[in-house]
Amino acid sequence: MTIEELKKCRDKRRKINHLRFRENEKLEPMQDTEILICSSTGCHSCGTDKIIAKLNECVKKYGVEDKVRITKIGCFGLCAMGPIVSFKPTDIFYTKLTEADAERIVKEHIIEGKILEDKVYINEDGSRAETISKFHFYSRQKFVARKNLRLISPDSIEDYIALDGYFALSKAFSMTSEEIIEEMTNSGLRGRGGAGFPTGKKWKTAYNEKADQKYVICNGDEGDPGAFMDRTILESNPHSIIEGMAIAGYAVQATKGVIYVRAEYKLAGEKLAHAIKEARNYGLLGENILGSGFNFDIELSFGAGAFVCGEETALIQSVEGKRGEPVSKPPYPAVSGLYGKPTIINNVETLTLVPTVILYGADEFRKIGTKSSAGTKIFALSGKIRNTGLIEVPIGETIDKIVNEIGGGVPNGKKLKAVQIGGPSGGCVPAHKLDAVVDYESLKEVGTMMGSGGMIVVDEDTCMVDFAKFFIEFSQDESCGKCVPCRVGNKRMLEILTKITDGEGTMQDLDELEALANHIKSSSLCGLGQSSPNPVLSTLQYFRHEYEEHIIDKKCSAGVCKKLLTYEISDKCIGCGLCKRGCPTHAIEGEVRSKHKINQNICVKCGLCESKCPVKAIFKKG
Repeated sequence: MTIEELKKCRDKRRKINHLRFRENEKLEPMQDTEILICSSTGCHSCGTDKIIAKLNECVKKYGVEDKVRITKIGCFGLCAMGPIVSFKPTDIFYTKLTEADAERIVKEHIIEGKILEDKVYINEDGSRAETISKFHFYSRQKFVARKNLRLISPDSIEDYIALDGYFALSKAFSMTSEEIIEEMTNSGLRGRGGAGFPTGKKWKTAYNEKADQKYVICNGDEGDPGAFMDRTILESNPHSIIEGMAIAGYAVQATKGVIYVRAEYKLAGEKLAHAIKEARNYGLLGENILGSGFNFDIELSFGAGAFVCGEETALIQSVEGKRGEPVSKPPYPAVSGLYGKPTIINNVETLTLVPTVILYGADEFRKIGTKSSAGTKIFALSGKIRNTGLIEVPIGETIDKIVNEIGGGVPNGKKLKAVQIGGPSGGCVPAHKLDAVVDYESLKEVGTMMGSGGMIVVDEDTCMVDFAKFFIEFSQDESCGKCVPCRVGNKRMLEILTKITDGEGTMQDLDELEALANHIKSSSLCGLGQSSPNPVLSTLQYFRHEYEEHIIDKKCSAGVCKKLLTYEISDKCIGCGLCKRGCPTHAIEGEVRSKHKINQNICVKCGLCESKCPVKAIFKKG
């Protein structure tokens, strides 16, 4: 493919996709409609394929094939509300679809021109969000990395080209390597994988190295609990990764690329394999790309699910077929990486932003974000939050706006206790610190880190000691075991935390826990080990009273730690016997129509009795 052919392909596809570029037109009966339905993992698991099959069946049944087009697109972001569908050109938006809704969509929405009121999302203030522009979750975000995800099919390279896909690569071919690297440096783009290392600086190091072979690696090994940012981009917009890698390859004079993906990401792997094949067929990968004389190709490499392989040197070991363990630095991969050759490693989100920087320029990109950290950041917002899903905000946005305006706040009238940011290596930011902004430096000041972008909201029903224990248990289980501080230190921290949540802790344990956490932080081999104590250190800083409560009062106010709570039966008991019949250990005693009681010696605190009681006479006491 030549540059002229690329332009012709873009113009032709724009005509085919013309409905997608027209918005806010009035819903009218029998107007031409394109149905855009999410096909990413979340919605796919809720039955997207069955809904699409039913839609196709109904379109034929009502004879509107010439008026309706059905397109599987990428993730909408609001994962808890899936399956999700939107319509073009009206931009009307429906959530929580079922197979039974397909006929209503065709008959009532398309043929009769009616809005399905029961499928319209209601904002947290009670307002109706029948179109995306009225949806607070979307209108309060800033889309850069995810700007095309609701408009293109991941299975169509022509959809990507229609929205200027591969034109950044075309522009890069008119620049020198030095000019591209300078543009990346001036853009202020920093690595979105956690450390925030300047992208331009990394590229310049690799460019300055003289070697017969260089590599570009996309780090798609996303192992953080509650994180799915990279997976969504890989599933929804794989060509943005391919284009970003090709630009990086041209800039540093590398001819080979590797996309390292978790084997659990089956759908992402399928979309990537298809996209790579398409790019080769269109002459956008391989030899003499766009007539530039530049050769670059990409292969897929699948990891076996080891969390430590998200660390760049461990990832390289895994790609080479070795055990995935970190190695000492320097030398850094940009100097000596894959097979001992200069290697750029950027994560998925970083690479998907590269075409935007090159196409629109560094100055335009720097208009978003902060002086030290330009652009946007994607977060996986989960936990005790109304709007669970993916969000994208300018770096420098406050945690408060993310949680309460975009996320819709904590549901069920509960109070927000903390926000854990940065995955298992991140810290917990308490409610009174929500005015902190999300950038690399500010988050460090409040005891956490940007990380890859996990953001878990917890409410008053969360025990912060148990919460910290969960992350340490994860880190201990996922430690590669190569260095003693991480291998032994995390195990010892878990033992102390377990002792505390079991009501057997002492005040000396707190001193030992804090000292141990600081030692692991300062002496572990890699970044994963060095940051693993953050959940403990941050909860000790902000929620030390909960640790002391567990130790001194032998109490867990949140009612989470089983060995520190009891279930009791109040005078409201009507003696129906439902709790007694459901108890797995026969711990409940009492006659019919008489108040029952619980034998605490054999009660396993499973909570089944509380859920069975029809009059809510059974309660948990911390």
